[in-house]
Amino acid sequence: MKDGPHLSRKLPGASLALLAMLTASHAHAAETVTLNAANTSWVLTSTALVLFMTLPGLALFYGGLVRPRNVLSILMQCFAIACLVSVAWFFIDYSLAFGDGGPLKAFWGGLGKAFLLGISPTSLSNDIPETVFVMFQMTFAIITPALVIGGFAERTRFSAVLLFSVFWVTIVYAPICHWVWGGGWLQEMGFMDFAGGAVVHINAGIAALVSALIIGNRRGFPKTPMMPHNMTMVFTGAAMLWVGWFGFNAGSALAANGNAGMAMLVTHIGAATGSLAWMTMEWVRHGKPSILGIVTGMVAGLGTITPASGFVGPIGAAVIGSSAGWACYWFTQLIKQRLKIDDSLDVSPVHGVGGILGTLLTGVFASPMLGGSGFASGGSMSHQLLIQSLGIVATLAWSGVLTFVILKIIDGMVGLRADRDQESEGLDLAFHDEKGYNFDSGSF
Repeated sequence: MKDGPHLSRKLPGASLALLAMLTASHAHAAETVTLNAANTSWVLTSTALVLFMTLPGLALFYGGLVRPRNVLSILMQCFAIACLVSVAWFFIDYSLAFGDGGPLKAFWGGLGKAFLLGISPTSLSNDIPETVFVMFQMTFAIITPALVIGGFAERTRFSAVLLFSVFWVTIVYAPICHWVWGGGWLQEMGFMDFAGGAVVHINAGIAALVSALIIGNRRGFPKTPMMPHNMTMVFTGAAMLWVGWFGFNAGSALAANGNAGMAMLVTHIGAATGSLAWMTMEWVRHGKPSILGIVTGMVAGLGTITPASGFVGPIGAAVIGSSAGWACYWFTQLIKQRLKIDDSLDVSPVHGVGGILGTLLTGVFASPMLGGSGFASGGSMSHQLLIQSLGIVATLAWSGVLTFVILKIIDGMVGLRADRDQESEGLDLAFHDEKGYNFDSGSF
């Protein structure tokens, strides 16, 4: 080996060329992406956490918020959506969101990965198995239409919910997902949405608002009180959402690294400050804080920190979470109390407004001067805010218009709304022939 440094002096030109090619080949091989076991383990764990958010987290949260005669309908809808969207994701939606897309790749992913063709146990997405990435993203696709049903709970036909969910996740969700995360036009512009401020929360929020307007208010709203029937269930579901959200946000780093750690930290801070801000607003206005208020503030804080979670620091998270508790509280009062729009479970003021606020504030608190990681566009704060605003408007327009169209088509096919007798009887008996509570059966 002592002759190594001088070997080049003894080799002819052809040998030197061969040596250079071998060296280059070795360097290229060293750069080849290989599976990272730690990252894979973390994303597998995060996938389970995000599914846990829907089943049982969101199902219990929503189930406790409705009246007793409709509790099973909500649980059934959440469970059926999880099944139906999983199959749609396998058939075509993953391809639409994360396929290559060819000449139209700025707008959709194409059909090249329909039925998950070409994806094997050895296929990689960066340094994790593509099967794991497919499953992780599937859980996001599941929870988004499940959030939407909160806008029209207690009055919609089960068949209409199923049709709406499969059409909506394919026509609305998958394209927006591609624009933001799949290499589409918003991602190319430098739009910043770490874990779903636009893709999940703004998208679901505007869809819920449009749905509430098209389907109409529940009978008796707003004169008849429609209070949550089981606050213990609401609290349990909310606590599950908080825990599951760590997979939602920190898992979106797709790696077991410092970025995931910071995302988890700011997610927790956002939830805590959102809870306290909402609780304080309620305490000041009504004289007493409530469990419903503090857990709703938590959801608002989590939804609002979601787009910023991989880009901001703890100070930014505290401001974003506090702002969420205040803003989402006021918009809940505006939509239900003043505008008399029956968004039954407050999807649009909590998720929609929170998603908009968080997406905008990402363009502020991602600044390195404020402890953030920097702007994806590489420009100034004002330039990043312009891009964030464009992404918000595009999401609102695409989701709002197409949700309206989908609802009108489904109304013509099977009808959207339960009839008067079904709504009075309750959707549990009307559509599932079951009761959530059999108090008259002698079992209590």
